[in-house]
Amino acid sequence: MGRFSGKVALITGSSKGIGRAIAVRFAQEGANVIINSRNNDEHVAETIRQVEETGAKVHFIKSDISKVEVVYAMVKESVEVFGKLDILVNNAGVEINAPFWEVTEKDYDTVMNINLKGMFFLTQAFVRYMMENNVVGVIVNNSSVHEELPFPNFTAYCASKGAMQMVMRNLAVELGPLNIRINNVAPGAIKTPINADLLSKPELLGTLQNNISLRRLGEPEDVAGVVAFLASDDAKYVTGSTYYVDGGLTFHYTEQ
Repeated sequence: MGRFSGKVALITGSSKGIGRAIAVRFAQEGANVIINSRNNDEHVAETIRQVEETGAKVHFIKSDISKVEVVYAMVKESVEVFGKLDILVNNAGVEINAPFWEVTEKDYDTVMNINLKGMFFLTQAFVRYMMENNVVGVIVNNSSVHEELPFPNFTAYCASKGAMQMVMRNLAVELGPLNIRINNVAPGAIKTPINADLLSKPELLGTLQNNISLRRLGEPEDVAGVVAFLASDDAKYVTGSTYYVDGGLTFHYTEQ
């Protein structure tokens, strides 16, 4: 019996990288999972395969979470498929590299609509489902160290993650009386497809690793473990917090 036996979890942006690791971890611990991506491709197929290998049930929803009506439909479909929904992991996110003075309105809207608007209204849909059915659940947001740490040339991304931090803190207060918990996980440099360019450049990689106390990049599974903790009853008295999974990057300091 795993920590999530009998539970149902919805994880956005879960076709690869950290999202896939979270889906597999939840499945390993007994949850049935709903995975999500904008595309139905070989990455989705691989996530489904890995989840099914655990013996868990999995359902895929192809959707663009930047649209409010879509996220409400996602919650409705999840409940129709599994009969309930207990855990929401807002994992989907994008970043666009551009100097501030070159950021276009389209770039800005893309980042904010997925990273912030999607998370905001999917969480709203999830909370309304719980209120209407008199049930409780838990929300974990995959944020970033850049809700705290500047990241030049990624200002829209930092803005979205900083806003996610305040939404989380606000909702911890608003949802606390409903016994609904919400927390953020803030990954640092993790070996994921979004960092493929970095991983292919030894000089840049070396510079980054020198700023990480543990001197290495994290694995998606490192993040998944903390997400699973926060979603479980092991963290039943934890809400309104950000947990950094960064190998010591955010507050690294040395005079050497």
